[in-house]
Amino acid sequence: MKRLILTFLTLFSFLTAFSQIEDAWVYFKDKPTAAVALENPTTILSQRSLDRRIRYNIALDTKDAPIEEVYKTAVSNILGITVLAKSKWLNALHVQGTKATIDNLSTLQIEGNFIIESIEYADKTLNVSGKTRIQNKSKIKKDKLKITTTYNYGNGANQIQMLKGEVLHQNNFTGQGMQIAILDAGFPNVDNFSAFQYIRDNNQILGGYNFVDRNTNYYTRNYHGMAVLSAIASNLDGQFVGSAPDADFYLFITEDANNEIPLEESLWVEAAEKADSLGVDIINSSLGYSSFFDNVNHNYSYQDMDGQTAFITRGAEIAFSRGMIVVNSAGNEGNDPWHYINAPADGASVLSIGAVDASGTIANFSSYGPTADNRIKPDVLAQGANVYIINSLGNIATSNGTSFSSPLLAGVVACLWQAFPTKTNAEITQLVKESAHLYATPNNHEGYGIPNFQTIFNLLDAEDSLANEITFKMFPNPVSEQLNFKFPTTVNLAKVSIVNSLGIQVYYGKISNSVPFINVSNLNSGLYFVQLNYNTKTSVYKFIKN
Repeated sequence: MKRLILTFLTLFSFLTAFSQIEDAWVYFKDKPTAAVALENPTTILSQRSLDRRIRYNIALDTKDAPIEEVYKTAVSNILGITVLAKSKWLNALHVQGTKATIDNLSTLQIEGNFIIESIEYADKTLNVSGKTRIQNKSKIKKDKLKITTTYNYGNGANQIQMLKGEVLHQNNFTGQGMQIAILDAGFPNVDNFSAFQYIRDNNQILGGYNFVDRNTNYYTRNYHGMAVLSAIASNLDGQFVGSAPDADFYLFITEDANNEIPLEESLWVEAAEKADSLGVDIINSSLGYSSFFDNVNHNYSYQDMDGQTAFITRGAEIAFSRGMIVVNSAGNEGNDPWHYINAPADGASVLSIGAVDASGTIANFSSYGPTADNRIKPDVLAQGANVYIINSLGNIATSNGTSFSSPLLAGVVACLWQAFPTKTNAEITQLVKESAHLYATPNNHEGYGIPNFQTIFNLLDAEDSLANEITFKMFPNPVSEQLNFKFPTTVNLAKVSIVNSLGIQVYYGKISNSVPFINVSNLNSGLYFVQLNYNTKTSVYKFIKN
């Protein structure tokens, strides 16, 4: 009888394991119709997003094309498979089903061609050789106009002035025209609290989406995102002013505060893709994933914090490659057995933010680096201990966490980029690191230290002054009728040649200080290149004709 019972229990355990529902990422081999989408870019990206690509010379590629709809349909039609999320950047679907059903997807064909490249399970024990995918052959604890803009920051003074962010504000760079996407757990009462009255009245909330519930109600769920937003957007004169009160915002809910599941990584990547398509400049994410999943088999190891393993980190790196700056909190695990940074803070291109107190001393809860491949992390620091925010009751209060040092820094970065919009995301992030007080002697807890935005502003302002003496400025871009040029002080006349994207010259002439413009109304819509020859020098510019 004992042997019979044991045999039955063994069989029951086997059948239970066999039928257990798993999470997995299913990666497709290709995008056969990508060329069609790329030939019609306004169908996949907003004009603002395309303008960013042109400004920073970032070419469209197959990552920008959507997932093949027939591929998605083929997977979703399989009995026992549920599609929960998708990523065009990673050409993947997040699915749920039994392991046997998911494994069978590797044989899926369309017109005789296998469509699945690989399958990666969230349960690390189900993947071959640890990180190796099946081939077809922590969450962070929640916690230039020379017009002077003078804020009475109130309680927020120290956390802005520590970064010298007030210098940017005093030079009228307060985030105006910059778009920031907040990816977080919820934004209840942003539509009601007085701290956000200013951004509501000025229509600075451009929209958002609740990816967790798949609806447009983003003024809901956990207050954490609202508190994060307050560090940037609050504007209560004399009481509490944030780091970029004139910026515009998209509010995306990607985090389910009641659970810790792999789907949250996929929703984060979806939101980042949406931010890119809208033309967002900066993503702030006060979230992180490592060893805190509800199912311990979903946990990452420290060796996975290498900038290229976690799904969310790979998505964050692609976000940066599209021209955005990704600012992410380092984590609050400094006192825990897991005291390292979390994903996507491990990304090489992600600006990862640790926390200090009001005196600039590192907070003991701030997560450590380096990454598993021995890169410096966190990158820089901002106040995150006894930092001022708006709490769940709508009151000004103090809290703790790199969740709040991250948005503080993101807001000041937005003001800096507003001041110097020709700088690329890579240039801006590098300047932030180089300005920090420990740049010459970084360490695993503080990274490069506390950045000094006054130093950066003075340096770039001097560069701009020199550039204005020796280079042209061309505007507007995009253009409908008249292309204008602002001459450098040392030039009076220039020869102009315009060629289209096929290399065919469509205009040749001259411009001067007295006639500093060209009528381009007769040109077809599209991308053009302008070559200016002057004083034995040559400059090349790009513009879009509407």
